[in-house]
Amino acid sequence: MAQHVQGVIAPGKNEPVRVETIVIPDPGPGEAVVSIQACGVCHTDLHYKQGAINDEFPFLLGHEAAGVVESVGEGVTDVAPGDFVVLNWRAVCGQCRACLRGRPWYCFDTHNAKQKMTLLDGTELSPALGIGAFAEKTLVASGQCTKVDPEVAPAVAGLLGCGVMAGIGAAINTGQVARGDSVAVIGCGGVGDAAVAGARLAGAAKIIAVDIDDHKLETAKKMGATHSVNSRTEDPVEAIRALTGGNGADVVIEAVGRPETYKQAFYARDLAGTVVLVGVPTPEMQVELPLLDVFGRGGSLKSSWYGDCLPSRDFPMLIDLHQQGRIDLGAFVTETIGLGDIEQAFARMSDGDVLRSVVVL
Repeated sequence: MAQHVQGVIAPGKNEPVRVETIVIPDPGPGEAVVSIQACGVCHTDLHYKQGAINDEFPFLLGHEAAGVVESVGEGVTDVAPGDFVVLNWRAVCGQCRACLRGRPWYCFDTHNAKQKMTLLDGTELSPALGIGAFAEKTLVASGQCTKVDPEVAPAVAGLLGCGVMAGIGAAINTGQVARGDSVAVIGCGGVGDAAVAGARLAGAAKIIAVDIDDHKLETAKKMGATHSVNSRTEDPVEAIRALTGGNGADVVIEAVGRPETYKQAFYARDLAGTVVLVGVPTPEMQVELPLLDVFGRGGSLKSSWYGDCLPSRDFPMLIDLHQQGRIDLGAFVTETIGLGDIEQAFARMSDGDVLRSVVVL
């Protein structure tokens, strides 16, 4: 029987979000209903509200979440009612050419729930990243549920559903930071700070945080940065080179998603070094680089999709490391809020005051 719950929708481009009654259908084949316990407020949700993703309004926002499986549909065997799960927005298919080649983190046919959640009047909702977790309950594909240790706090676990995983994975999975490497991270918001933490976890010897905000740079140092560069007051490329013996960093992670910062990342890396783009650009952005420089500097220019993570592998591992005290995922939680506080959380995010506001239900 369909359920009525409270959820937060974005009704139209740049309109204030509002709490509405959401209709959650019973799970169909391959689907699960999850009772949400916590959901982080991510920049991607703001992008949905601004119409920067697509125009399929109204959106049911929220995607960085953890909760408990309430019910499952026919054929679901990987999770069961009562399981504590982190939701992920890349449920791998197991059958596409990437999966069959043993690279499921690149799955080209990820899937979501087939049924639609709606408003009371029947208006179909577009769930953010196929999840829609700013709600008391949500409907997802069962493959979007990753079981983790239920002893961890939901507000902490849920962050692996997007931003923290994206940053840590950009360092460990995409950048393949190794012990003794030098790493620079351009942009020290939530994703950038997670990349700093990931580089530290991987054993990087030097981690250089770059931002235009001294407060963010101080936070990055708490996450593991060994040096900081304020790019308002000094050239970040020259500063990174000066800190790496004139060579540039082995891995430079661009966590802003802008052409000018991408160029900085390109020229701040060592010869044969790696650039990782994890910041999300907008559709109109373009970058121009001399092709001879691309050739002559060698190395790799990579994009990091969701930290190139495999949720079934990476989420439980990072929860275990957190519980061992080897990475402090709780440090990313700046504040906990309610469903009615999300518009204010977007404003705080834009002001750079928080790493993560987390809705707790």
